[in-house]
Amino acid sequence: MDFKEDKFMVGLAIGVVIFVIAQAVFFLVRAIKRAKKMGIEGSVIKNTAVSSALFTIAPAIGIVATVLTLSAGLGYVLPWIRLTVIGNISYEVTAATNAIEAYGLTGGIANEITDPEVFGTIAWVMTLGSIMPLVLIPIFLKKIQSKIGKAASKNSAWSSVMSAAAFIGLIAAFVARAIAGKGDANIVGDGAGVLSVAALLFSIVLMLILQKIADVKQWKWLESFAMPFAMIGAMAFVMLLAQVLPENIAFFEWRG
Repeated sequence: MDFKEDKFMVGLAIGVVIFVIAQAVFFLVRAIKRAKKMGIEGSVIKNTAVSSALFTIAPAIGIVATVLTLSAGLGYVLPWIRLTVIGNISYEVTAATNAIEAYGLTGGIANEITDPEVFGTIAWVMTLGSIMPLVLIPIFLKKIQSKIGKAASKNSAWSSVMSAAAFIGLIAAFVARAIAGKGDANIVGDGAGVLSVAALLFSIVLMLILQKIADVKQWKWLESFAMPFAMIGAMAFVMLLAQVLPENIAFFEWRG
């Protein structure tokens, strides 16, 4: 059996999943008890719990896409473990790729990892990197919020500018990656090219369409699902283009 999906790895994954579910149930029970003590009606508590559960579906779609992306090189179990706790596609792929390149290997996570030492290193790099926010946020978040609050109180417009700048910077990084990102020359489709730009443009158009539908139809639930639907739609569109377009056009890259 492949060491990436043997009994030990599966048992570890099940243990992590059980712990996460138990933690969620623990805090859910405490929250319900606290709400009842505060005199909140049962119908309100039920509606809140149901709506919160429905809203978890949207980010879960993105998590499934990340697991599928990582599974080519790492199998399904390690990504399952990682993303059951914390993580996202941009961090996990970057961390795994950096760990692979540290061993002088090419191909990134697109190629199956067969060396247990490399696999273990990838697991440690992905995990330790994600631990830092869990350590830093409890220690420094209060101080950061205090500083931001003081700046915002002096100039209310400044807080809006900072929030907008952070969001624009995040989006700009993904846009730049699709348009001019340099990929691994040994991996077809890793660099900026026809497919990356097509995915970018289609996801933007689909996102705008879904937002318009949500506004016109007054479908509040669609607002939460617009982004994951746009992501999945863009993936499907690119896969279709790769099959329909001639190979020399579909896989043409100017930053491969």
